[in-house]
Amino acid sequence: MPDSTIDEYKIIARRVRRELLDMVYRSSSPHIGSSLSIVEILVALYFRCLRVSPDKPHDENRDRFVLSKGHGCPAFYATLAHRGFLGSYVLSGFAVNGGILEQHPTCNVEQGIEVSTGSLGHGLSIGAGMAIAAKHDQALYHIFVLLSDGEMDEGSVWEAMMFASHHRLDNLIAIVDYNKIQALGRTNEVVNLEPLADKWRSFGWRVEEIDGHDFEQIVSAFEKVLLQQGKPNVIIAHTVKGKGVSFMEDRLLWHYKCLDQDEYTKAMMEIS
Repeated sequence: MPDSTIDEYKIIARRVRRELLDMVYRSSSPHIGSSLSIVEILVALYFRCLRVSPDKPHDENRDRFVLSKGHGCPAFYATLAHRGFLGSYVLSGFAVNGGILEQHPTCNVEQGIEVSTGSLGHGLSIGAGMAIAAKHDQALYHIFVLLSDGEMDEGSVWEAMMFASHHRLDNLIAIVDYNKIQALGRTNEVVNLEPLADKWRSFGWRVEEIDGHDFEQIVSAFEKVLLQQGKPNVIIAHTVKGKGVSFMEDRLLWHYKCLDQDEYTKAMMEIS
């Protein structure tokens, strides 16, 4: 498992942002803001916290990661590439004819993709199933599930929260990408989630709240929850949709809009 410095993580995050912008520009794809908000979380997972290796993708003791917010997969693919699970030639085939990477992840353990996702609200239930299976097998791996805040409108998420707490699945870690914007508006206007931390606690989860773009806070939270026992853990990561590109930050437009050439050039200049 790589163990780099905070400055090195920042360099990787910048490269991941540039790579994902290339991918979405080439394929005229949406969900750019949703991808940019999770870059630091993914980099911290794959370059510090997850026990995974591209040399042994089927290792039974590997940690499992589920990208429940499957529409954020450009950031996921770019991170997997920098971690060695995917080649750059594979990224060039994102969402284009003849390519093998779709606009939502399709299960391919060789490439580091554990679960096919895209239908929001499913990831935490899948993760809870993995976690209880690991408990049954007395396995020591952890399961990490990255959710969007918008998908917490789905009842299945809350069912999974109850299930995980009831079964004391302390090998399950949820991460909420709390960028506060969902498909049709701001989360507090569509279905208000607050007080979000208290709601998770009331369902029997241990809660950490962090700045989801601060590597020191992210790494510290991950290392802390991996030592906790008796309860499932959730990290509520306060993030900014479109983080890293000034004209995209905190704007609903970039949930859907595709980059034109001028916007692509401006964005790449900002992430230099």
